[in-house]
Amino acid sequence: MGSHSGARAESEERAVSGCLFCQIARGERTSHTIFDKDGVVAFLDIFPCTPGHTLVIPRQHYATLAEMPAEEVGKLFQVAAMVAAKVQSALGAAGFNLGINNGKAAGQEVFHVHVHIIPRYPDDGGGSMKSVAHFKGKETVEQIAAKLRPSFAPS
Repeated sequence: MGSHSGARAESEERAVSGCLFCQIARGERTSHTIFDKDGVVAFLDIFPCTPGHTLVIPRQHYATLAEMPAEEVGKLFQVAAMVAAKVQSALGAAGFNLGINNGKAAGQEVFHVHVHIIPRYPDDGGGSMKSVAHFKGKETVEQIAAKLRPSFAPS
């Protein structure tokens, strides 16, 4: 019981009073919540791209993915995958896109980590993940890979 109280205190400490998603997680804002368990909340987006567009958030406040401990990221994506499958099945969607807008340059508007589940339907007018941005750089894929590899080398 003591650890549960400690976790709640830590969660409340990490909550940001002006954060819309923290307010939803605390029940202070109306939402169409479809899942709330184990520190993860899923609710329908109020400006959906398609019917069933769902947001999955950690109850604790993290502005970006880089701030989240690895185990919390794992839990968030486990829940997102489960919710996505159930949304797809329940609504008869043909597929779904799963993604995060991480940082202002990526289009993040609410700075509380959230995973978008966008159910996809035939002829819904949407595109693939590749339609988000179009690479027009001069570097080759090989040059970019060479820049990235040292970041993953054992120390």
